[in-house]
Amino acid sequence: MAKKSEQKNKNSSPTIENRKARHEYHIEDTYEAGIALKGTEVKSIRAGKASLHEAFAYLNNGEVWLKNMYIKVYEFGSYHNHNETRDRKLLLKKKEIREIDKHISQKGYTLVPLKLYFKKGYAKLLVGLARGKKMYDKREDIKEKDVKRELDRKIKGSYTVNL
Repeated sequence: MAKKSEQKNKNSSPTIENRKARHEYHIEDTYEAGIALKGTEVKSIRAGKASLHEAFAYLNNGEVWLKNMYIKVYEFGSYHNHNETRDRKLLLKKKEIREIDKHISQKGYTLVPLKLYFKKGYAKLLVGLARGKKMYDKREDIKEKDVKRELDRKIKGSYTVNL
């Protein structure tokens, strides 16, 4: 008989990540925000039909909004289907919004969505307070990854067990 944790993993909803964000930006702080979604949007996200690739967050009248997040139209929906790239409200505490506003007002900071996932049945979005990377920073990161990969290969190949 399968354990409960294994059953949860089989039925768990997918995690949608914005992998390019970590390559393009230095993430300095992260916030977990809820999202105001419609029913068909939730069903599409649970099916894994969403993308954070072009999405970004912005402040408007003391509220945080997510723009250009793509959620595919639900296949079995009726006339109640949603617009694919509509603006969605992010649900944060006032204190967090004030902190974000303080940082975004500084030059060079932006709010980038990093990961979309479900937590206790609710859709959550991990939003990062980020500063853009320069080209030389990106090259440096690529070099570090290559060096680490090379070391892992050498260690894996030379490892022997003495009995």
